Amino acid sequence: MAEDTRDWELETKLVRGGLTRTPYGEISEALFLTQSFSYESAGAADKRFSGEEPGFIYQRFGNPTTTMFEERLALLEGADVCRATASGMAAVHVALMGLVRAGDHIVAGRALFGSCRWILSDWMPRFGVEVTYVDATDLSAWKNAVRPNTKAFLVESPANPLLEVTAIGAVAEIAHAAGAKLVVDNVFATPVFQKPLALGADVVVYSATKHIDGQGRVLGGAILGDEPLMTEAYKDILRHTGPALSPFNAWVLLKGLETLELRVTRQAQNAASIAGTIAASSKAAKVLYPTRPDHPQAALIANQMSGGGNVVAFDLGSREAAWRFLDALEIFDISNNLGDAKSMATHPCTTTHRSMPEAERLEIGLTEGWVRMSVGLEGIGDLTRDVSRALDAA
Repeated sequence: MAEDTRDWELETKLVRGGLTRTPYGEISEALFLTQSFSYESAGAADKRFSGEEPGFIYQRFGNPTTTMFEERLALLEGADVCRATASGMAAVHVALMGLVRAGDHIVAGRALFGSCRWILSDWMPRFGVEVTYVDATDLSAWKNAVRPNTKAFLVESPANPLLEVTAIGAVAEIAHAAGAKLVVDNVFATPVFQKPLALGADVVVYSATKHIDGQGRVLGGAILGDEPLMTEAYKDILRHTGPALSPFNAWVLLKGLETLELRVTRQAQNAASIAGTIAASSKAAKVLYPTRPDHPQAALIANQMSGGGNVVAFDLGSREAAWRFLDALEIFDISNNLGDAKSMATHPCTTTHRSMPEAERLEIGLTEGWVRMSVGLEGIGDLTRDVSRALDAA
């Protein structure tokens, strides 16, 4: 009897999950750069399109390379189904649009990436969907926000950029009691350090651009959930609106998954060390990193996450100090990306969260002194010296 791949260890799933080979027996996954597929006969085409016989039809609907990526990530996440998208924001957009229609209501944690806030505040209302923002750490706020027409909850945990962590299981219970689905953006935690579906979430989304690629090469996204929901909510919207992941990008992301656990484990070690260095400096008013005992949700994190990820946030008190710090860095790049092998730092107020109204930024505690760092794979001694020099200049 063939071994059940669900019983494989994490590292084996990352290297071999979803693997299929052509008759040539290639070791590296095959890259199928084709827009469409041919059929042996008109009858065969009819059966393929009707669903009577399985097979690929058109790259927008599916591709052998993309399917390998989807099956590997689904195995890693513990999901029935994964559907890949062209970017992380395409994944967030589709994940929400597939759950609502005109007249529905969404409840979302107020700490969100700027583009996610735009989708909720600017895009959804154009189609008659209302949105309420809540303090994601306050369970009573979730309960009080529910309406008879509430169909979806959305949360980032940890949230961008101040690493706020939400009790996913408790929020899932509130959503389900209201007849709503919980969507969790799990990018900062990665599928290595947190399993939202196992905690009760209905849908998980990723920007595969971040840690899954992890080497600054391609864009990609993913939506994961159980078979009935993925079919009902997402099959048609993905098929007909066209947010498809390119096969080349899928191939790159497949190779990224092979080393994901190794990379994020080392990055988390480096990030925890850098957070300690910053906390020891008199220049930082506050330092946030998920596994530090002084994180506001430290007890929850210990039960919900198996690692802290690679992002550190800290407050230097003013924009001027934050910019002096960033400009003094020599190894860390100033960049709005995260999850890369290269260490990066950004000023959220003027980059990733620039479009967020000031009042909303202040509501989540994002003042102009905050810096977000994505800690990479460089030598920890070099990173520590770089950060220490920059703190002296702040």
